[in-house]
Order: sequence, then C-alpha cells, then structure tokens
Amino acid sequence: MNGEETRAPRRALVFIAALMGLRAIVAAHAPLAFDEAYYWRWSKSLAAGYLDHPPLIAYVIRMGTTIFGDTPLGVRAVPLVLLIGATWAVWRSGALLLRSDSAGVTAALFFNLTLMSSTVGLAATPDSPAMAAAAFFVFSLAKVAETERPIWWAAAGAAGGFGLLAKYTAPFLGVGALLWLCVSPRERRWLRSPWPYLGAALALAMFAPVIVWNAAHTWISFAWQFARVVTHGFSLRYLGDFVAGQVGLATPFIFILGLVGVVGIVRTEAKRRLPVLLIVAMLAPATAYFLWHSTHSRVQGNWPSFLYPVFCIAAAWPGQIGGLGAHVVRFSRAAAVTTAALVTLVAYLHTFWPLVALPRSKDPVARLLAVGYGPIVEEIDALRRQTGARGVVTTNYAQTGWLAFYAPSHPPVVQLTERDRWHQEPPPAPDLMAGPVLYVTESWRDLKEMVTARYARITLLARIPRLRGDVVIEDYLVYRADGARDPR
Repeated sequence: MNGEETRAPRRALVFIAALMGLRAIVAAHAPLAFDEAYYWRWSKSLAAGYLDHPPLIAYVIRMGTTIFGDTPLGVRAVPLVLLIGATWAVWRSGALLLRSDSAGVTAALFFNLTLMSSTVGLAATPDSPAMAAAAFFVFSLAKVAETERPIWWAAAGAAGGFGLLAKYTAPFLGVGALLWLCVSPRERRWLRSPWPYLGAALALAMFAPVIVWNAAHTWISFAWQFARVVTHGFSLRYLGDFVAGQVGLATPFIFILGLVGVVGIVRTEAKRRLPVLLIVAMLAPATAYFLWHSTHSRVQGNWPSFLYPVFCIAAAWPGQIGGLGAHVVRFSRAAAVTTAALVTLVAYLHTFWPLVALPRSKDPVARLLAVGYGPIVEEIDALRRQTGARGVVTTNYAQTGWLAFYAPSHPPVVQLTERDRWHQEPPPAPDLMAGPVLYVTESWRDLKEMVTARYARITLLARIPRLRGDVVIEDYLVYRADGARDPR
C-alpha cells in the first residue's frame, strides 16, 4: 500500500471523528422532535412494551437523561454513542466483506454522510438502536464467514435480539441471514448445525418480555404495527415518493453507488458464492417488502433506516463495471463525499438558522422540531398561574410530549385521546381532571367539541403564534376548561 492509500483512510477517519463532534453539538442544542419528546415521556415510566414500538428506546433515553438530565443532550446522548458503534461495525464489516480495509473505511464514511444517519440516526427514536443492531448483526455474520467460529452466531443472536427490542422491522434481519445461508453453498452447511437456531433462540428469548407484555395488553402493539401490512388496493402514487425519499436520505451519489454495488456484486461475485453475497441477501427481503408496500400505502422515509449500514457497504464496493456505467461510477465516486457533506452541513445549518423562509408544510424542521416553542410554553405557564389551572390537557401525543418536556413549571400533561399510548402511566388523578385545566392545541386540529363533551365550560384564553424567524409555523389555541362532567 503506497503513502496515498494509507493517508486516504486516515483522512476519512479524521473526517468521521469531526462529523461526530459536530453531531454532539447539534444533539445538545437542536430542539427535540415531537417523537423524541414522546419517547422521553416513555422513559419516565419504563415498561416491557408500548403501543407504537418495543421498549428499547425508552431505556436508551433513560440512560442518557440519568447522566445528562432532562435536556436535549441527555435524550440524544446514547443514540450518539450507538451511531459511533454502528460506524465501527460498518467499517469492520465492509473491510471483511469487501476484502479491503480502505473499502471498509469508505463504507463507514458513506454511512456517516447519509442524511439518514445525520438526522434519523442521531435522533432519539427507535431507528437509532435499530440501525446499530443491524450494523452489529451484519458484522457478526461477516465474522461467521471469516472465522467459521460458532460463537459469532451467538453474537448475531444478541444483535438480532436488540434489534427486536428496538423495532418490529428486525425480523427482516433474520430473513436476510436465512436467505444468505440458502444461496451460499459455502455457508449452507450451517443449516445442518444447531448454531444458527441457537442464535435465533437467543434473540427470541431477549424479545420474550415484549411478547408477554403484548399478551397482557390484548396484543395491542402487534396489532397497531402489523395492521400496516394489510393492503388497500393497488396504486403507484407512493412508489415515486418512496424512491425519491431514499435518494434524498442516502444523498444522490451514495444512492447511485449503492445500486451499482448491489448490481456489481450480483453480476461478478454471485457465481463464486463469496461472503460478499451477504450484502445482497440482507438488503433483498426488506427492500422487496418496502417496494411492495409502496404500491398501496406510504412508506415513511425512516422505515428502511436499518438497511443503511449494509447499503453503505454496497456503495463502497471497489469493483468496476464497463460501458457508460463506468463513467457514472467514476463521477459518483468523485462527487459522493463532497455532495453528501454539503447536504449534511446545509441540513444542520437550516436546523438553527432558516436558510430559506418556507411554510410549515414544506419545512421539515418547522414541522418536526420544537422550533419557536419557548415563547409558547412560557405564555402557557403564565396563563396556568393566572387561571389556577391544575394541569394541561391535549388531544395529540406530539403536544403531550413537547409540553411535558419544555413547560418551565413541568405541569401535569394529559392526552384526552388515544389513551392506549399511555398504558405504562397511572391514570390521571380525578382531582386533576376535575379542572380547571388548560386545553392546548394547534388551531388546525382543534378538537374543542370533544373537550366540550367532557367539561361544562370552555373559554378561549389566547391564540399564540409559533414562529420560525418571521414565518408563522402555526397558531396555538389555549382554552380554560372546568366543570368536568366525569372527572375520570
């Protein structure tokens, strides 16, 4: 290896370290997304299951806030550490599967430069531990292929178990591993041994508390999530959105290189049945499902996040293709890092300083993060003191989480609707619900009529704009409600 070949991976690792430092600053200062505040609320009442997801994210947040307090950094501290761990796993997996340490470093660099890792991977949502679990699952299987030591099946089982505790998409990891064993004659012999099955048993044992919790709660979480599988006709309206969204989240040139890597591996490596086929096997089942799902319903951009560790390994494939595609590959490799770094920088800058004045519907920062929320909660606190309100009620989980996290006096906050989201919490006290309370809602989803059915008197106190710069994101309505018809 010449001097430049040695220096390039070192520069990439230094760049990754600098990017992690930048992420730590963003994690400490960026407002929480409403989902993050919602999961933070989970962390205050730990359980073996919740309506939307398995419980791991609640424990992840609890660990961070135990050290750093109820702050944005506390909420995101462990996801940041998990992203560092996932980066290491992508690096080592890439080096093993692509038979090149520099390719492994490139895979780690690409992984860090995707918008998915820079945003979804940093946020305190189930996708963070799910991505890390997927990265270590692939690393464990790469070690199975390299060492042929059965102990790595236990490591794969543990990673798969953490994946199951993070998000219900984790079974795709097991399906990918099974596909790899079936298509690779060299690895197929493992199917005649107990080790893959013991690894699967370990994963299921780790997941068992979630199953028990669901059984005790009428299978509510399984029903909530797996209802998405039900089809509702056929349409291509969401397919383009899904593909375009992933191009943006991967960044365009890394996306192109990922596709080229998958095709190149299939065309040049398939006949030799090399371990590198693990990359394709891990991507194929979930990708096929998401493509199918997009023919009848929307695929949220973050859903495939757990595929990004292995997709970025594919993007680092160092092989060559002929024809016109060779020019595309050369250009993409030359432009991938600069373009993705620029996209990441713009995204982070826009989080704090709006680069373009956009309406709420077109600005994901305004739509998802609690920007401009400080003046809202300060006025709500002032109104609560003036009116003697005992607490705050809401009709959506986003405001429930944000108000509980950001209101300076930390009043009791109760969501009147979707009470299944709060199984883990004790029921609200009757004297609190008797009123008076403040009802807080965005103007565009005001459910005053529903609140009126619960309280005899409801009075509008204030209409407060939430601002991002000079742009009004949305208006908040604050009502005083009392005279509870049934304070339960």
